[in-house]
Amino acid sequence: MSTSLLYHALNIVGYRHQRTEFAGREIIFTVKQAPGTLRCPRCGSRDLIKRGAVERRFRAPCFAFKQVVIKLAVQRVQCLTCRVVRQVKVGFADENKRFIRQFERYVLELSQQMTIQDIARHLCVSWDVIKDIQKRYLGLKFAKPKLGRLRCIAIDEIALGRGYQFVTVVLDLASGAVVFVGEGKNVKSLEPFFKRVNKSRARIEAVAIDMSNAYIEAVKRHLHQAVIVFDHFHVIKLYNDKLTALRRDLYREATDLLKKRVLKGTRWLLVKNPENLEDRRNERQRLTEALALNKPLAIAYYMKEDLRLMWKQADKPSAITFLEDWISRAQTSGIRMLKDFAKTLEFFKSNLLAWYDYPISTGPLEATNNKIKTMQRQAYGFRDREFFVLKIYALHLTKYALVG
Repeated sequence: MSTSLLYHALNIVGYRHQRTEFAGREIIFTVKQAPGTLRCPRCGSRDLIKRGAVERRFRAPCFAFKQVVIKLAVQRVQCLTCRVVRQVKVGFADENKRFIRQFERYVLELSQQMTIQDIARHLCVSWDVIKDIQKRYLGLKFAKPKLGRLRCIAIDEIALGRGYQFVTVVLDLASGAVVFVGEGKNVKSLEPFFKRVNKSRARIEAVAIDMSNAYIEAVKRHLHQAVIVFDHFHVIKLYNDKLTALRRDLYREATDLLKKRVLKGTRWLLVKNPENLEDRRNERQRLTEALALNKPLAIAYYMKEDLRLMWKQADKPSAITFLEDWISRAQTSGIRMLKDFAKTLEFFKSNLLAWYDYPISTGPLEATNNKIKTMQRQAYGFRDREFFVLKIYALHLTKYALVG
């Protein structure tokens, strides 16, 4: 291998090729630092006295199924200017690393298509070497996301595996990037994020959250000017939970065996959207029979379908009229579940109607949470928590593909 090939193939500059050796599955290139390039690693002076050399080996990208090794005698020098005795810096490798920069770049390129274990096997190195390279790159690029341009964000929690371990995730709705990951799902988990927001002087205008009291309290305390927008998916989900409880109570109170038989097994039919009911399983017919036999259940079900239309109004004044009419009908229905839910909607009316000022939701964050769970499942969990958080920060740039 010539010196020019070292430069063009491995980006090794300022070193001369001396010889090439073949030892088993290794190709060893011995190089020597070019004369006149020695510098003091501390002050950069050329007034040096040589004090011996230490032989070091560096891994390079593989070639023709062979491991490539760069062997260099690193010069030890005494500086006549600053009076220190140290090894000179290696120009093609970072300090305390046993591989050249081109090897690190090759690993990062493979990381887009291969798992850590696959790359480690391909390059015949340990799993930790590949993980550390990825972690270092992710740390430099994503460790501290910029918050100055945040305008609309979404906040939600995600459960990680068994044991009910939760993390709170904050998503920038403009870029789709995760900008914060905090431990737990309470007010304290968001405090580091709000501190960084204050330092960055970001002007967050709207926050999409579910109806969690912890998140409501945290946003009101730290983001006084931000508008809280309740995600319509979580509103309907809360209603479905109440509807399920109503069906359970009606089933227990029923004395007619026919009503019990019809109500049994209708839980998922009640929470399903009408367009998703499957005729081949007679789901639409079963639901119709259950609603026909129980008037309170029918009223609650059709009120749910009516509530979904609130987010499909032409403008905010129309939505205000629609919501007030829905609350009025729920309060006069005589059904306790509807009355309680009407009180909830009345209390959070401004947050529900804020959707017409800022049409945002936690939907993109729910999709990101699914990606996080998929990533964790594919990796069979992460032992390094810091590495896991960095992977989450880079998730919006990840491309999912079937490999192997």
